[in-house]
Amino acid sequence: MAELLYRLGRACARRARTVLAAWLAVLVLAGAAFVAFGGSLASSFSIPGTPTAEVTERLQTALPEASGGSGTVVFATEDGSAFTPEQEAAISDRLAAAEEVDGVETAVDPFATQAELADQRQQVEDGRTQIEAGRTQLEDGRTQLAAGQEQLDAARTQLDEGQAQLDAARAQAQAAGALDQVAPQLDAQQAELDAGRAELDAQAAALDKQMTALEDQSTTLEEQSAQLEASAPLLEMASEIRMVSEDGSAAVASVAFTEPNMSIEQQTKDDLVAVFTDDPVEGVQTDFSSDITQGVPQVFGVGEAIGLVVAAIVLVVMLGTLVGAGLPILTALIGVGIGALAAMSLSGVVEMSSVTPVLGLMLGLAVGIDYSLFIVNRHRRQLKQGDDVQESIALANGTSGNAVVFAGATVLIALLALNVTGIPFLGLMGTVGALCVAIAVLIAVTLTPALLSMIGTRILSRRERAALAGTQTPGEPGAATDAAPSGTTALDGTKPVRPMSTLRAVGTAILAVVALGVIALPALDLRTNLPDGSSEAHDSTQYRAYSTIAEQFGEGTNGPLLVVADLPGEPTEAEALEYQVQVARSLFALDDVVAVAPIGTSADRTVAAFQVIPAEGPTSASTEELVHALRDVEAPDGTASLGVAGSASGNIDISDKLAQALPIYLAVVVGLSLVILVLVFRSIFVPVVATLGFILSYFAALGGVVAIYQWGWLSGVFGVETPGPILNFLPTILVGILFGLAMDYQLFLGSGMREAYAHGAPARVAIVQGVRAGRAVVTAAAIIMISVFGGFVFSHSAMIRPIGFALAFGVLVDAFVVRMLLVPALMHLVGDKAWWLPRWLDRILPDVDVEGAALERRHPHHETPVDSPEPARS
Repeated sequence: MAELLYRLGRACARRARTVLAAWLAVLVLAGAAFVAFGGSLASSFSIPGTPTAEVTERLQTALPEASGGSGTVVFATEDGSAFTPEQEAAISDRLAAAEEVDGVETAVDPFATQAELADQRQQVEDGRTQIEAGRTQLEDGRTQLAAGQEQLDAARTQLDEGQAQLDAARAQAQAAGALDQVAPQLDAQQAELDAGRAELDAQAAALDKQMTALEDQSTTLEEQSAQLEASAPLLEMASEIRMVSEDGSAAVASVAFTEPNMSIEQQTKDDLVAVFTDDPVEGVQTDFSSDITQGVPQVFGVGEAIGLVVAAIVLVVMLGTLVGAGLPILTALIGVGIGALAAMSLSGVVEMSSVTPVLGLMLGLAVGIDYSLFIVNRHRRQLKQGDDVQESIALANGTSGNAVVFAGATVLIALLALNVTGIPFLGLMGTVGALCVAIAVLIAVTLTPALLSMIGTRILSRRERAALAGTQTPGEPGAATDAAPSGTTALDGTKPVRPMSTLRAVGTAILAVVALGVIALPALDLRTNLPDGSSEAHDSTQYRAYSTIAEQFGEGTNGPLLVVADLPGEPTEAEALEYQVQVARSLFALDDVVAVAPIGTSADRTVAAFQVIPAEGPTSASTEELVHALRDVEAPDGTASLGVAGSASGNIDISDKLAQALPIYLAVVVGLSLVILVLVFRSIFVPVVATLGFILSYFAALGGVVAIYQWGWLSGVFGVETPGPILNFLPTILVGILFGLAMDYQLFLGSGMREAYAHGAPARVAIVQGVRAGRAVVTAAAIIMISVFGGFVFSHSAMIRPIGFALAFGVLVDAFVVRMLLVPALMHLVGDKAWWLPRWLDRILPDVDVEGAALERRHPHHETPVDSPEPARS
């Protein structure tokens, strides 16, 4: 590889203008591809197969009107007074226009809806009053009928007594033999009795008919009462849901989209916002929830520019020339331009998060500057030794360029390994980041040699060129004092190299481990989620919408949950209503549930959907616990649990999925770290210590993020206006990026130690020599990384800020604490054992010449110093 890069560097140096033109052409083509094929970037995240995704897919079939995404438009009077009728009418008109936007299903008028809710509640109260009045009337009717029945019974008694008397008289007459004489009179009396009995029977029938009618009325009334009482609990459980605040100064309009939240086109959101902002309602402040306005973060802003300026200053200080400082920045900008444009050109065919190209920009810019710097620094050192420009470029490309390729490969592999998590958007982030890193490596080993050739000796400062011309001739040894020395003295033989004391090594190791452990402690309290409106800048519309809703309607209204239940069998309307009440009561009985409202049922009444309002916001711990509790509630038939969907539920599912994938990915990266470092350093101890150091750096970075962005420490310094949960994919993405950068620093410092040890230096002396040889360039590289990443700490996007801080702080502790202090101290304590490797493993491992020492022997670029190194150890 070193020989190939040597030839590549020499060829690029000889055809510098062609190489430059080729890369500029690639940049133009990437821009053209973005213009031609670029699509919109998603502002939200989704993972197939999560419980929320499964419920959403099911709703698209069973209850399409409830399956789409939703957002909130918040209206508030500027003076805090109640809305005027004119303002209410104007808002209603805007909402009617919003329903005409392509991709919008409905835009609910809060005033009409609030009036309907009030009417429904009043109808329930009126219905109860009417039913009670009907019951009173029925009771009075029953009393009257009972009195009539008593009169009939008394008349029947009289008739029965008259009949008895008549029968007795007839018997007496018959006994006296005078029946014939009195028969007409007795028959007449019998006819009167029969007529009276017939009249009583008719009255009794009429009374029975009245009683039947009365009972029918009573049955109807009780059915109406039962129906009223069946629906009343639903209204009571939804009583805390309001569309207009109690003082009438704020209103919330719910907007339903035709597509799920994860699939809503940015154009739809922009058109919706335009309906209200192009023609604002006088005296009314209109704000939008993060579901609507959480758009694409700014790719490059003021903070990022400041970070780039700081990187430029570091380069000027290190290289001593503006030309030299500008070269790594120029190559990095070309590289990130190609990488970011190429990545965004794919956004038309793949679902790409808005964070993905920004992450690629971060990585490409940071490693692009560093990789070019490594080659430039090696070239400058060789020029100061008197080497020919073209030969020096080729050798720098074959030696430091070889290390750059190897370092870039470790970062690339770690990023591509994000695909093993099985999370599509995270895998795409890793792939785009790997693309930007690969381009940075290619730029470093091709464009950097070309530009170095065009610049010539101007890569050195005037003083360095004058000193070189006045004191050296080509081929003389010894201008560079920062080359890796051998033996126990510096290369110029003037300054002896002494190992650190054992006491100092013990103290350094203990202090470093304790300090990193303390910094990492907050990571034990890590909570993850996606940012909501509360984490946005306080002057943003998302935050104003969130705070208005929280103050006027309750925090939980910012993150309603969608609950789906299966209804057993093929229920009738009455049975479906009864099941809905059962489910609603079960939901309402849970802790942290403020309100439950039915949304609707499927056409066959087998699926019912409910809106659940939690007590706290969508990113709170109680809402997360509530989502899991809701899924444990059984459906009415007891055969299945309930499904939960919605933005809050989806974000919680994504966080859970990422948390499950993190240990697997961390194990992959740690295993990869051990394999790579064993290959490079041919040692067991060094890879183990370096890997453990990476783990310390990782958790220290997480601890810093939790302390600032979750706990709110130093929030004023870092612009954290509302602390909250940490971005859910940050811990995973941090593993891949920080691992790659940590291996870069370990490579550039450890290879110097290995080289010195192989050339005869005692193990403890070789550690000091390696640190001295690499500390300048590693310090500069780390400061540049910190500057570039730190520029994103003050991004306007709530998702980008913690990523920038985590990477900047991670690089800080890894480069300056772990690589320059902890690892050398631990290696000092074990001495020669640091380089021990089993013989059988030594025989089967390939010889990875990262620094290109074999290349330098094949292409000697200056005479060997007088105090030549001792023979190399095997």
